[in-house]
Amino acid sequence: MTLLKLAWRNLAGAGLRTALNVAVLSLSFLAIVGTLGLLEGFNRQTSRAMIEAEFGGGQYWHPGFDPFDPLTRQDAHGPLPDRLSGLVRSGAAAAILEVPATLYAAGRLRSIVIKGIDPSQRLLALPTGVLAGPTPDAGEEIPVLVGSRMAKAAGLKPGDTVTLQWKDASGTIDAREARVAEVMRTPVQSVDVNQVWMSIETLRSLATMPGQATLAVLAPGAAPGAPDKGWRFQSPDELLADVRALIRSKAVGSGVVYLLLLFLAMLAIFDTQVLSLFRRRKEIGTLIALGMTRGRVIRLFTLEGALHGVLAVAAAAAYGVPLLWWFSRVGWTLSAAADDYGFAIGDTLYPYYSPRLIVGTVLFLLALTTIVSYAPTRRIASLEPTDALRGRFA
Repeated sequence: MTLLKLAWRNLAGAGLRTALNVAVLSLSFLAIVGTLGLLEGFNRQTSRAMIEAEFGGGQYWHPGFDPFDPLTRQDAHGPLPDRLSGLVRSGAAAAILEVPATLYAAGRLRSIVIKGIDPSQRLLALPTGVLAGPTPDAGEEIPVLVGSRMAKAAGLKPGDTVTLQWKDASGTIDAREARVAEVMRTPVQSVDVNQVWMSIETLRSLATMPGQATLAVLAPGAAPGAPDKGWRFQSPDELLADVRALIRSKAVGSGVVYLLLLFLAMLAIFDTQVLSLFRRRKEIGTLIALGMTRGRVIRLFTLEGALHGVLAVAAAAAYGVPLLWWFSRVGWTLSAAADDYGFAIGDTLYPYYSPRLIVGTVLFLLALTTIVSYAPTRRIASLEPTDALRGRFA
């Protein structure tokens, strides 16, 4: 306790130098927590949106389905295994059928994918209820659902009529008129761009694929079983692997900025310790001559440096907590161009500051400050009291 009081008095006596060190350290701490909070918010927001709108509790894929190879979609369909059919009937899974097609609208054509889904499903955050109704007769328009990006690209709005052309299971080309029942807004581009949704029973009838599907989405929390008839299960972690790998790479890139900030902050602490040892060499000699051991003198100067970190954390908490809390509520409004990057984050990115992030950063900063404070004080171990009293270092 005596060392702590003495260290505190020495810091208070340093005045402006202590204030500058604390300011640099607190700003570094706040910048690190703020940036990592943005990345964590990006991860949570993107993952949640994609799970709610597309992945659910995981997906079972038809053996021939490859989402990265559009040429496989024509043949990537088949009857659901018995277990998956039971899950679909009980509402614990939703079947989706994908059929490549061409959309004609406003005198232009566009390659798309028609996706069939049960209008009554509640597993995915899609307004599929607008697709409910019996299968339209040959002369009737088929109600379809499109996303806002698809509507913008094709110049569509609710109530517009388009022509859809596709190949059925036997390879015969067919076409029907469809009416845009609703334009949905979703941050997930993979359920929007170049896609048209309709009732799965309607699509099965049009494509002569009764009872067939391309994939099945499980309800969140549902326990997957073993592969059945070649249908492969993809967990949410596997489906989100690319997004999380991107976030990890961004975190590594941001590490360069962290290192620069920490280097500047630690350099200030190191220089302060060296200057303090040089200016107070007579004080050190007096303390040793009066009986204070070299170890206690080293602990005194190390404690002074470590207190810079403690004060920096306190200062950062004083002005950083309100600022970060406000930022987490208001979020970071993104420009319209951000939607072209393909990330499911919507119009605003909300950072997330977890207790683990804050506590981990605090402990790391305190440990690093203590180590940097200790390094210059090792010279005291070889210092002779008579040399220190004369103002000399060995």
